Amino acid sequence: MTTLRLAAFGWLVPGGAFLLMRRYLQFAVFAALVSIAFVSGILLQGGTAWPQSAELAGLDGFTALVFKASVFAKMLAGAPYLVAHTFDSSTFLASRLHEQGATLLIMAGAINVLAISSALDLRKRTEATR
Repeated sequence: MTTLRLAAFGWLVPGGAFLLMRRYLQFAVFAALVSIAFVSGILLQGGTAWPQSAELAGLDGFTALVFKASVFAKMLAGAPYLVAHTFDSSTFLASRLHEQGATLLIMAGAINVLAISSALDLRKRTEATR
C-alpha cells in the first residue's frame, strides 16, 4: 500500500486510510466525526462556494486570501465537500449563521487531515517495527 494511495483514499473517504489498513474502529470514529461536523456545518448554512469577486470587493489582499484559504480548508473534508458543493447553489455568505457553519466545515476538513496524518504515522511505525 503506497503512501500516496493511503493519503488520497483518506482524503476522499473520511478516515478511509484506516479502512485500507483494516483498522475499522479508527475508521468509524474519524468517519463519524468528519461526517457529523460537516453535516452540522451544512445545516447551519456554511457555504461551500468559492467567494466571488463582488463579495471580496473592498477587502485588503490578506483578508481575501484568508477567505480563499477557508474554502480550501473545507475542501479537505473530501467526499462530503464534493457532494455538498455539487448540490449547493448558495453564495459564499448565505445567511446569518454562515460563520458557525463555516467553522464546522473547516473543522471537518481539519479532522480529516488529522485522520490522514495519524494513519500515515501509524503505518510508518508499524513498518519500522517489522
